[in-house]
Amino acid sequence: MTLNVGSLFEPDWDDRRHEVVAWIQRVDPDIVCFQEATKSTDSDATAWIVEALGDGRHFVMSGHPFGAYGEADENFRFGSSIISRWPIDESNLWPLSTADDPDDPMPAAMPWELVHARTADLDIFTTHLAPAPSHGRHRRLQVLEIDQHIKDIRGTRDRLGAKGNRAAMPPILTGDFNAEPDSDEIRFLKGLTVLDDRTTFFQDAWAVAGDGSTGLTNDWHTHPLSARLNVHPKRIDYIFVGDPFLREGNGGRIIETQLVAHEPLTGVQASDHVGLIADIEWPDRP
Repeated sequence: MTLNVGSLFEPDWDDRRHEVVAWIQRVDPDIVCFQEATKSTDSDATAWIVEALGDGRHFVMSGHPFGAYGEADENFRFGSSIISRWPIDESNLWPLSTADDPDDPMPAAMPWELVHARTADLDIFTTHLAPAPSHGRHRRLQVLEIDQHIKDIRGTRDRLGAKGNRAAMPPILTGDFNAEPDSDEIRFLKGLTVLDDRTTFFQDAWAVAGDGSTGLTNDWHTHPLSARLNVHPKRIDYIFVGDPFLREGNGGRIIETQLVAHEPLTGVQASDHVGLIADIEWPDRP
């Protein structure tokens, strides 16, 4: 499951966090990824949710100091989180770059990140990219960095073996990409275009196994929190699953993808974003 929880910029987090818990309890995912998560000396949005779930889950929250928040509290972090049923054996944080743009200093002023966790021998990555529709040049740079970080962590795990098969589950990449499906940055991740003479391939879980609808994850028609930003309806949140070709036990096959947090369970909306949950074939799931 993935959801931008908006725990810093969107109002009423103390109420909305109960809605996030209610949705996790409803869909009961093995792995949960959050973007725009925060922690400080006095509070930790992810830790609160894990404690409220009360079922012994493990998590990593990682990010960077940010502006006046970081200046006021040396322990403040703004970033992303990964929650797992199983212990987290390794985690990593990488900052993501922005292109030089003297006319728009906003992307360079924000911390952008890729967070990784290896849990139950599964590599999960989650991210949050430059936000504006006009920030494509920043996001193209960021997806190239993301792809390289994933390749570096994975090493030889995705190579075809001597018998022509792959033993490991493919990597799973989630997040708020702030980019629509026909953008160059998303097409690059899906293997549909070349950036900087490089190619890669991930399955777009909604395109592969959604219900055939538009799958909008930011829509002012249904989400007042989105309406206050006055942005057009768009699909910008994704679950990407790496190449399933010749994986043992059909590992990485996407069975079904659904929207989550798209309607209130407790009387409030979880976020200005709609989330996603994907059921993925995982032959070695503990």
